[in-house]
Amino acid sequence: MNPNHHPATPLSPGRKSKVLVLGAGNFGSCLADHLGDSSHDVYMWSREEDLIDYFNQHHKNLRYLTDHDFSLSVQAIGPELPSAEFIKTVDVILFAIPTEGVRSTLTQLRPRLDEKNLPLLIFVNKGIETSTHALTLEIIVDTCGKDIARCATFISGPSFAKEIVRRQPTSVSVASLSEAHADKASQLFHQPWFRCYTGGDPIGIELAGALKNVYAIASGIGEGLGFENNTRASLITRGLAEMTRIGVAYGASPLTFLSLAGVGDLFLTCSSPSSRNYTVGFRLGKGEALDEIIKTLGSVAEGVTTAKGLKAIIDKLGVYAPIATGVYEVLYEGKNVEEGARALMELPPQKEVDLPEGTGGPLKELMRKLGEA
Repeated sequence: MNPNHHPATPLSPGRKSKVLVLGAGNFGSCLADHLGDSSHDVYMWSREEDLIDYFNQHHKNLRYLTDHDFSLSVQAIGPELPSAEFIKTVDVILFAIPTEGVRSTLTQLRPRLDEKNLPLLIFVNKGIETSTHALTLEIIVDTCGKDIARCATFISGPSFAKEIVRRQPTSVSVASLSEAHADKASQLFHQPWFRCYTGGDPIGIELAGALKNVYAIASGIGEGLGFENNTRASLITRGLAEMTRIGVAYGASPLTFLSLAGVGDLFLTCSSPSSRNYTVGFRLGKGEALDEIIKTLGSVAEGVTTAKGLKAIIDKLGVYAPIATGVYEVLYEGKNVEEGARALMELPPQKEVDLPEGTGGPLKELMRKLGEA
């Protein structure tokens, strides 16, 4: 057996579930493996035929976590989206695809869902849709309706895939507008090596998970420019302040940004070369061009596209967010990274804690869509 693979005894056997994981990238693969080792039957969908064939033959992923021996309970399927007949037999659908692909996938999937026997829908993507500036919950409302959106569940937190497959202790936030569905997702994933903490603020969880990638780019830029620990600590702390301001203006709870999905994920992503977004920033700080970085990165860095959607949200809400704005200017307006860093340091003094009041417009609008306003 591969020494990198550490199967463990589940916390409690419970009922075996049939799980469909949409996406065979780093995170989809590692969660499929985790659920397979937790005594569930897992089907991991991919659009890539060579990946599917290789996985089923060798129980290894051709492109991601390539040294890892995956659970024998995981089978790769595709490249076509599973049929309605297959979907009807599934207990859980886990969405581990980039945010930009969620709308089209849900649009295809919706006619195949049985309204009388819906599977538990769990989303682990982190981002903002570029064209609409929508969070995933709003995409679900648009494509599947309010009843399905109310039951959707979101998982986020400090969780590098390469550590999850080694069964290193990991903790995450699980949130839904439905407490019962958050509890179901928590029970599905919770093991001695993977702890789940539930909450009722999916919008806050989504914003935190998306925004931290933008601040990880800023942190990487600082490192690439040669700045050290003081700078990183400042960027993480002020990044958290910006995230919280944006979240409160949107309608999220400020406490959510103190959670695993908030400060926990922000700290991890801003302080590790294993983070793709941090790596993008680091290489920008070293003087590389964005196009070349994206071409050679090898996987998706969602902070790059998220920065564009976030800038639109910041402008709409009128929130003061100089770090996020600076990242946008570097990525999309050709601003020099050294000039951007200098501009941030030359800003006038300000209050350290300053939350907006009387806001929450986007959340109120979404709640109306959900029939809860």
